[in-house]
Amino acid sequence: MRRLIFFVFASILFIAGCSEDEVTPHERFDDYIKLWSENNFTNMYDMLASKSKETYPTDQYIDRYEKIYGDLEIENVEITYTKLSEEKLELAMEEGSATLPFSVKMDSMAGPITFDYEATLTQQGEEEEKNWFINWDPGYIFPQIKDGGDIRITTTEPTRGEILDRNRIPLALNGEVWDIGIVPGKLGDNPEENKKKIATLLNISVDSIDKAISADWVQPDMFVPLNKKIPKSDTEVLDELWQVNGIMGQTALGRIYPLGEAATHVVGYIGKVTDKDLEELDSEVYTANDMIGKTGMERIFEDRLRGKKGIKIFVEKEGQEDVVLAEIEVQNGESIHTTIDSTVQEELYLSFDDIPGTAAAIEPKTGETLALASSPSFDPHKMVYGISQSDWDELQNNPDQPLFNRSNATYAPGSVIKPVTAAIGLQNGVIDPEEKIEIEGLTWGNGEGWGDYKVTRVASASPVNLLTAMTLSDNIYFAMKGVEMGGDALVAGLEKFGFGEALPIDLAISSSTVSTTGTLDGEVLVANTSYGQGEIETSALHMATMYTPFLNDGAMIKPVILMEEEKSQVWKDELVTSEQAAIIRESLRNVVTEGTAGYAKNAPFKIAGKTGTAELKLTLDEEDGAQNGWFVGYPSEDQDILIAMMMEKVQDKGASALVVEKVTDVMEKVK
Repeated sequence: MRRLIFFVFASILFIAGCSEDEVTPHERFDDYIKLWSENNFTNMYDMLASKSKETYPTDQYIDRYEKIYGDLEIENVEITYTKLSEEKLELAMEEGSATLPFSVKMDSMAGPITFDYEATLTQQGEEEEKNWFINWDPGYIFPQIKDGGDIRITTTEPTRGEILDRNRIPLALNGEVWDIGIVPGKLGDNPEENKKKIATLLNISVDSIDKAISADWVQPDMFVPLNKKIPKSDTEVLDELWQVNGIMGQTALGRIYPLGEAATHVVGYIGKVTDKDLEELDSEVYTANDMIGKTGMERIFEDRLRGKKGIKIFVEKEGQEDVVLAEIEVQNGESIHTTIDSTVQEELYLSFDDIPGTAAAIEPKTGETLALASSPSFDPHKMVYGISQSDWDELQNNPDQPLFNRSNATYAPGSVIKPVTAAIGLQNGVIDPEEKIEIEGLTWGNGEGWGDYKVTRVASASPVNLLTAMTLSDNIYFAMKGVEMGGDALVAGLEKFGFGEALPIDLAISSSTVSTTGTLDGEVLVANTSYGQGEIETSALHMATMYTPFLNDGAMIKPVILMEEEKSQVWKDELVTSEQAAIIRESLRNVVTEGTAGYAKNAPFKIAGKTGTAELKLTLDEEDGAQNGWFVGYPSEDQDILIAMMMEKVQDKGASALVVEKVTDVMEKVK
């Protein structure tokens, strides 16, 4: 009996030992799905059953997997399966065949793809070489192609969002343009001469025309596109084109800028993605054929305007309805609703009459930016649809720099900074509005430390108080007060008005600066800074913003460019008291009624403001330099618009008086 028990026990151990060495279908499929998750298709192919290898050679397995997964950008492949029960596993081991239901999850360029399928494994080989192999078919790639079919990808380009002004009038929109092409058979008796005319008008080469019309598919009576679009508003070029034999146009969509050059610098324009752009852009979002915002709001709000491509992956079978595997719906670009007023923008730009300069118009109670003008400018459509070399050279070589966005730059403010200096002095107690100072003559220096340098003023008056100094724009009064308060106090005051920090607006506007170092070292620099000379610089928009505390009881309002933004936000508070603000407002009105801005008295409504002339000198010893003229003005009763304008080199055109005239005329037209 003991011998029998021992024999049975030994036999069990022997059988158990043999079972541990034998590979199960579970273990084999685990190896397969591990390779699958790693996209190791070569080693996966080695695990196929002989019949599967005969039916599907490597090009239909390895190559096909790699191409499909590559084209669809498949990644993060996860496979799970249901294991057989012990009973079914034992039966499968006996029969040499096992069926394992499995599920696949993967990410693709069109989103997640999931499917369920069944894997059938069979045992092959002699006893010692016996193993499990996969009976594979294309359903393992996607069940929908088990019995044939082609995998297709389609993309849908998003419609770019529009840029709208405050009244939802388009500043940039997708409008109709002419897609220009040639009908080869209608080029006339002198086709070569006509091709030369077309090439010149479209700024393309004759070779590119020949290449287009010599394509295999072209027939004499066919429309052959030349990949050139022209806005329907460009009647000058179009009128000439329509006179050339063989030319034809088809309506297409393109980017249109209704205000043209009047808003080029603030709105910007789009252009084709360059190789340099692609080095920095997300390759999953942009291709070499895409358009992208190049400047202005087109660039700043590119992410919102562009939208997202729609992508669909589907199986196409002849005579059957397409089966969608994954799809990302197209997301059209978002329209940007700005605070810009088209009328104000256009009138402000046109007022320059091509004189170089910049201007900002704001709503001083809310901070809404109504206009940002930079003169001179250029036609944005030429940048979008192709600019000729001669036009490009003309823009680049123009001494007035029409390509330069002056709205983003900073300039010496001249006397328009004096109300700010006054506010700083009133706050720190250096300026008493009732104090009268005896000032003799037109020049003043403060001793040996100044050498031969003296501050000059235009009008002689004595005694001088704050009201007189502002009315007559007395440089000496403000220089004296600047020196009295000292460089540190003046810098601190200017910093409270936002100097040295970024303007809080979604535009690429340079920060205003007190000096190249951020400090004021030496009395001469302090004196000159106090009346807007020295090294101090500011942008037109910041200059306009700095006047808002005088209309809001000391609160400087945050400038905004989007209608969605909260209005009347306080950027800097308690810059002056209500009483001090009233004193400055009175002095700004006096500048118009009795001072340097007399032209503004002609308006049918009351205007207040401050003139300024900034002399552009390389050294203090230089006697005469070019002059930039400034005026910052607003309707003193309604206070619903405030304009800061600077015009360059107007010393022979009336200096700041010309700027007063321009601002006044614009206000009359837009109110």
